Amino acid sequence: MTSRDDGETLLADVALPVPVARAFTYLVPVGLGDRAVAGARVLCPFGSRRLVGVVLRAYRGRAPAGAKSLLDVVDDGAPTVPEDLLDFLRELARYYLAPIGEVVRLALPPAERHVEEATREPTLFPTKAAGLSARRVRWAVAHEGAPAVPALRGQALAIFRHLELAREAEVARLTETWKNARAAVATLVTAGLVRVEERAAKGDAFFAEPVPHEPPPELTDAQRAATARIESALARDTPSTFLLHGVTGSGKTEVYLSAIAAARENGRGAIVLVPEIALTPQLVARYRGRFGDDVAVLHSGLTARERHGMWTRLHGGELDVAIGARSALFAPVRKLGLVIVDEEHDSSFKQEEGVRYHARDMAILRAHRASGVVVLGSATPSLESEYLTRSGRAEKLRLPGRARAQAMPTVERIDLRRMGAGPTGDKRLSLPLHRAIEDTLAKKEQAILFLNRRGFAPSVRCQACGELAACPSCSVALTFHRRGGGTLTCHYCGYTRPSTPRCTKCGEASLVLEGLGTEKLEETLAAAFPTARVARLDRDVATGKGVERILARMRAREVDLLVGTQMVTKGHDLPHVTLVGVINADAALSIPDFRAAERGFQLLVQVAGRAGRGDAKGRVLVQTYDPEQPAIVFAACHDVDGFIDRELKDREELGYPPFSRIVLVRVEAVVEAEASNATARLAEAARQVGASNVDVLGPAAAPLARLRNRFRYRVMLRSKDRKALRTVLAALELARADLPRSVRVAFDIDPMQLL
Repeated sequence: MTSRDDGETLLADVALPVPVARAFTYLVPVGLGDRAVAGARVLCPFGSRRLVGVVLRAYRGRAPAGAKSLLDVVDDGAPTVPEDLLDFLRELARYYLAPIGEVVRLALPPAERHVEEATREPTLFPTKAAGLSARRVRWAVAHEGAPAVPALRGQALAIFRHLELAREAEVARLTETWKNARAAVATLVTAGLVRVEERAAKGDAFFAEPVPHEPPPELTDAQRAATARIESALARDTPSTFLLHGVTGSGKTEVYLSAIAAARENGRGAIVLVPEIALTPQLVARYRGRFGDDVAVLHSGLTARERHGMWTRLHGGELDVAIGARSALFAPVRKLGLVIVDEEHDSSFKQEEGVRYHARDMAILRAHRASGVVVLGSATPSLESEYLTRSGRAEKLRLPGRARAQAMPTVERIDLRRMGAGPTGDKRLSLPLHRAIEDTLAKKEQAILFLNRRGFAPSVRCQACGELAACPSCSVALTFHRRGGGTLTCHYCGYTRPSTPRCTKCGEASLVLEGLGTEKLEETLAAAFPTARVARLDRDVATGKGVERILARMRAREVDLLVGTQMVTKGHDLPHVTLVGVINADAALSIPDFRAAERGFQLLVQVAGRAGRGDAKGRVLVQTYDPEQPAIVFAACHDVDGFIDRELKDREELGYPPFSRIVLVRVEAVVEAEASNATARLAEAARQVGASNVDVLGPAAAPLARLRNRFRYRVMLRSKDRKALRTVLAALELARADLPRSVRVAFDIDPMQLL
């Protein structure tokens, strides 16, 4: 190690991928001092393991007792994590009270998180990209004529039922739905029910087809004014925040493209965040049409090797534009000058597990740390972003009309209390909606039917004893899916079991299906309109390339009626859709959450915006049992400003964000009494701080009281004073250390959901 006569030694504080808040201090041996710099990856001894960490800082000081020496510096050239990105990660960790090692992991692609060890035994699912042949991925394939099913349970059973129907699935895809899919598949392999194959990976779907170059079109006056303001801010190299509020179809993407071009002309890079990259293939095609294939598209469909390749090209400066979902925020774009958050209101920008960051809020931080510009775009801005403009911390740019001068669709409210059912006899397909579909089909136009509930029926109940089929691990009803002979599935944990004709409690054959899901709606429409071509877009039938296949069929006019969940609201441009029917507008508004009205309003406006984007005028029918509900009234009038004004007033009166800050302390345990007692202790610790300007609400059971076999309780902290909140949280950090290890506690800063 390097040392001086005064006893000081060269030390390095290292972030390791362990769930511990602090960094770890190591001695820097002679010969590594010039390479063990901030942002560099280093190999560290950690107990009996060797872990790869990232140096947060190198300095001279007195070595702590028992400090170990670094084993090696992994990086040969420039540090893996650039200095500006490292500073951003440290600030993110401080704000969200997240372990710094877990935060730093977010900025490293899979192949940078591990070092191959020659002594490592081969495993069924290698986690290191270098351990795979080039462009090879693993598939789970169900055996033909498999032996009798043993006593499977949990995720192994759910995945087996899935493979019975699908026959095969990429293992990486299974992990998106079932967290422990790799272990579950290994169980199925051992049982002789499934085999694992390594296959050549398919090419990246986003670059599979060539895209012709598209020159910039003539901008509208509003687009030109918005672009000029953004370009002026980019030229000043000073932190700036813009809220681009444009109605659906107003051409926000063209403003983004112009802004990126301006940033590149200034020698600056750009990051574009979208809610779900798999649902926006058209958007990626537009970026490729403008900038060619010199863009990095970061998405879950990439193999580890492909993701590493994208990361390397960004890190080396070969690419200067990155597009992706929330994790693209951590892309190592050099000389970052612009961050765009498209559909900034979308709740998917909030990470709900692990490091619970909000990509929209952190996009502002990252852009400002780089002296760059952030553009938040939406047709239905979040109240938080609107509040930034009203408090002078952001500038609003407006696109008040559609880019092609199409009229906004007319919106009609259908009162289900007074309106009878159509010819199907199902009141959820009211007579006006049925007649509107008939008219649309007669004109050879297309319609979208929006129902944010997948499956055939949301619940199954026994009429004899009243028993509701429920998940054994979650406090929710099982959803009936007709496919595969009928299954009951939990949409939270993935539990699946076959549907039976008799009640499992009383044995009577008196089961009835309650409610309506997209699967049943699709079947009902197909029966009611036998000549119509009906398709469905939800997570049961469309993931990855399947989404684009269905949308391509819509654009090719091979589908007349499209049934879908909120997947159909995600900015798709379908010019032949002239009718949108909202089956149940009340569902999103009845959730016990202070953001329910905001989310419901945004969904209605966004799905209505799919109608009338071509030459024919659009029409929207909204079915509701409460037609005077304010969110529905404002949505019917396309009055975004009116809704925001009213909702901000209500939030201010109630003391909810954006007029306060909230921290949700989430507590979970397998034993309910342990969760309840731990939550009570934390609530008492919060009150003992005596911060009069911090409201401590709770303890209380969470609305979703049991999830994945763990009971869930919570305490809510609310205050206008961020410093006071941090003081209370510091006390809770100490109190958490005294709780049983069987209890999980998570601090959710600025939560988006209270479930």
